[in-house]
Amino acid sequence: MGRAGTGLAVLPETAAVLTVRRAVRSWLADTGVSAPVAVALSGGADSLALTAAATVEAAQVHALIVDHGLQADSADVAARAERAALGLGCASARVLPVKVSGAGGLEAAAREARYAALRAGVDPGIPVLLGHTLDDQAETVLLGLARGSGGRSIHGMRAYDPPWGRPLLGVRRADTRQMCADLDLPVYEDPHNSAPDFVRARLRGEVLPLLEQVLGGGVAAALARTGDQLREDDDALDAITAEASRRAHAGTDLDTAVLADEPAALRRRIIRAWLLDGGARAVTSKHLHAVDDLVMKWRGQGGVAVGGGAPGVRLVASRRRGRLTLERQTEGFEPPGRDT
Repeated sequence: MGRAGTGLAVLPETAAVLTVRRAVRSWLADTGVSAPVAVALSGGADSLALTAAATVEAAQVHALIVDHGLQADSADVAARAERAALGLGCASARVLPVKVSGAGGLEAAAREARYAALRAGVDPGIPVLLGHTLDDQAETVLLGLARGSGGRSIHGMRAYDPPWGRPLLGVRRADTRQMCADLDLPVYEDPHNSAPDFVRARLRGEVLPLLEQVLGGGVAAALARTGDQLREDDDALDAITAEASRRAHAGTDLDTAVLADEPAALRRRIIRAWLLDGGARAVTSKHLHAVDDLVMKWRGQGGVAVGGGAPGVRLVASRRRGRLTLERQTEGFEPPGRDT
């Protein structure tokens, strides 16, 4: 159950406090958000600093504390975060218990449970602010680079991707920690953030510090800046792709003759969007190039199975009579009517 706060906090004007406050103020101005906001509060330095700044910059702030139940003291941690939120001046604070389970490993399952709880915890239209910093952005870009799935995979996170707001993407983690120290706020140190079993934790504790040392500093900022630049480029390309996609569509199929006239980058974007719209999940570079070969390297090959089917059923992209088609096929089914 949520609890009501007592009013706005008054913050000292230290360098770290002003840095975080300016970031929140700029985000609110850039997005035009003036209604109440929610803040996802874990009790860590980033979300605590964000919550504190939001209470003096936003019209009204509601704290959402997700209790993953992954540590024996998780309920106590959540209760401390709730008290901190109310002490900082949040209008309300709610603890949202979740059960973490599912495929993809503990990190992915916890993230899925957390985001689902946060979505359900607010009314539609209310932004949920997340405490991701420039350092988190750098880690995200580096992870995307390692996947090798093209420019889209190294975009990083958007400052506003409704309902998610990330005002601190230009703020260093050192600033949020210093702000908490300036405000004498006790910070919760999640053991998962330093556990060597988690890839992101190793990036944070080992890989990025080594890159900073070897390359002479500035690596985190450079990675984040690269993500920003690629995201701007891809936004422009997405607009061009939408127009080209309209030309290539023939009902729910794609016309291979039209596709063949498009540049490779544009053609593969059209195909990727078509696959996702048709129910494909997690389209990989291998899938994309194999479907593209149905257009540009056609030699009568069979269809390409892409993720998105069901037990005993495959989602398959095929070429028939000059068109790309996407259908669900029972395992072992051989589609008739290939192109000649």
